[in-house]
Amino acid sequence: MSDLPIGVFDSGFGGLTVARSIADNLPNEDLLYLGDTARAPYGTKTLPQVREYALECLDYLVGQGVKALVVACNSASSAVLHDARERYKVPVVEVILPAARRAVQVSKSGELGVICTEATAKSLSYDDALAAVPNVNLTTMPCPLFVEYVEAGITGGPELLDVARGYLLPLREAGIDTLILGCTHYPLLTGVISYVLGDSITLVSSAEECAKEVYAQLTDLGLAHPKPREAARRFLTTGNPEQFAKLGERLLHRELADVRQVKL
Repeated sequence: MSDLPIGVFDSGFGGLTVARSIADNLPNEDLLYLGDTARAPYGTKTLPQVREYALECLDYLVGQGVKALVVACNSASSAVLHDARERYKVPVVEVILPAARRAVQVSKSGELGVICTEATAKSLSYDDALAAVPNVNLTTMPCPLFVEYVEAGITGGPELLDVARGYLLPLREAGIDTLILGCTHYPLLTGVISYVLGDSITLVSSAEECAKEVYAQLTDLGLAHPKPREAARRFLTTGNPEQFAKLGERLLHRELADVRQVKL
């Protein structure tokens, strides 16, 4: 089983930041990435819709043969995590709990913020993740336009800066000292986010924390490749593979080889 790839699922392109972090932390592991770009974005859809789409994608990855599943989408994690852990025999790692746990560890005041999609905000998934933690206050801010800017390849400029100020300044005024980037697109905007918020507010990437959790689980279960090897990176999309490769390369500054279209 250790020879199987890690299956990474996202609604579209944001999960590539998770895949990149996994590849950095586990360079010997094969990755099989599925982006449901034909039905993206998930953040504006209802939770029942997101659940249906996510389970279809996860079923597909399991059918291809994977040793672990990574739900690299905050909206999908909110909608499907409980079902996925009951439905599949392989380990299932998501992005919400690892990020929430890290935010609590690094915060000095207990005043936390999270920026996310509308679907994640409505699910209250980060509120649930932090509910049992004493002396923590969470301020949630949906930032739906951030996804559109990232997928357009725009990570700076006066227009984005104005949008970022509208989203982020209320969080700074709320007195947060730690901000969870609760969408896997958002690590690509850390420059503008840090510029608006200032250096005094610590950013926690759900993508990076998810990758650390994948490392821990595979190591604990004895499923990680311990020795150097040539790892394969395969990319699947429900949308246009040429568009996926082009945008993915622009966002990650690396070539995406072998992008194939799948129909669910």
